[in-house]
Amino acid sequence: MSASHNPPDPQHEDPGTSGRKGRKRAGKRPLRERLRQDRTLLLLCVPGILYFAVFFYLPLAGNSVAFQDYQPYLGFKGSPLVGWDNFKALFEQPEFWTAVWNTLKISAVQLILYFPAPIALALFLNSLISNKTRRLMQTVVYLPHFLSWVVVVGMFQQVFGGAGTVSSYLNDHGVHVGNIMNNPDTFMYLVTSQSVWKDAGWGAIIFLAAMASIDTSLYESAAMDGAGWLRRIWHITLPGIRPVVIMLLILRLGDILSVGFEQILLQRDNVGRGASEVLDTYVYFHGVVDGDWGMSTAAGLMKGVIGFVMIVLANKFAHRLGEQGVYQ
Repeated sequence: MSASHNPPDPQHEDPGTSGRKGRKRAGKRPLRERLRQDRTLLLLCVPGILYFAVFFYLPLAGNSVAFQDYQPYLGFKGSPLVGWDNFKALFEQPEFWTAVWNTLKISAVQLILYFPAPIALALFLNSLISNKTRRLMQTVVYLPHFLSWVVVVGMFQQVFGGAGTVSSYLNDHGVHVGNIMNNPDTFMYLVTSQSVWKDAGWGAIIFLAAMASIDTSLYESAAMDGAGWLRRIWHITLPGIRPVVIMLLILRLGDILSVGFEQILLQRDNVGRGASEVLDTYVYFHGVVDGDWGMSTAAGLMKGVIGFVMIVLANKFAHRLGEQGVYQ
C-alpha cells in the first residue's frame, strides 16, 4: 500500500523559510518602485552630484592639454600632440623644483603644527563642564572660518606688520623682530599660524562629533578607578577618535601638495618668489598669466597623481595597523 502524499499546509510552513522568502520577495522590488520610494533622498543628492560632476569630473578632460602644444584658438582637437615634451621641459626648470621644495616645506610644517591643532582644541572644548561656556567657546572659534583670506591677511598685517601692534611692542622693548610679514625665513610658520587661527575651530567639529559618540560610562568607570583627566583622555578619548584621526590624516597626505593658493598669492610679493612660490602659484602664473598651458597642466597633473599615490599608500599602511582607513 503506497503512502499518500499530502501537500504542505501553508499555515504550518516553517517560519524561517517563510521569512527568507519574504525577504527575498522584498529584495526583488522593481527598480522603478525603489526609485519612486527614495525619490526625496535622490533629489536631495542631485545638487551635490552636479557640483562634483561639473567642477571636479568634467575638468579632468582638460588633463589632455599636458600632452599637447595647446593653443586656445585651435582647441583640444586642433592642438598638436607633443607626448611627454611638456613634462621634460617642466623637470628642466629650476623654478619648478623651487616650487616643489617650498610646497613640501610648508606642507611638513602644516602637518606637524596645524593638523594636531583641531584635535587639541576639540579636547579642550570637550573638557569644559559648563554647556553654556562650551557653546560660547565653540561659536568664537568657529567664526574665523567664515572670513575671507583677504580679511585674515589684512588682520595679520595690522598685528604683525612693520607698524603692527605686536611688532611695535616687541621692538620698543628691545626684541628686534622687524616686519614679520616680510620675513622669508619665517614665511612657512606665518602661513601655518594663519591657517591654525582661521580653520582650527572649524576642523574641531569633526573631532567633537567623534567624541560625542564615546560611551560616557567609560569615563565614569575610569574616574571611579582613580584615573585623572589626562589618563582618561589618553586611554579613552584618543582611542575613541583614532579612526577619524587616521582617516583625516590620510586625506591630508593626499592633499599634501596643496598648501593654500589664495592665502599665499596675497602674500607672495611681501616675501618674494623664492620663499612663497608653490605648485599652485606656479601653475597659475605659468598657465593663466604666461599662457604656457601645456607645461602648467603637466605640473597640475603630476600633483594630482602624487596625491592619489599618497592616499593609496597611506590607506594600505592604515590597514596594516588594523584601521579601516578611507576605504576597505
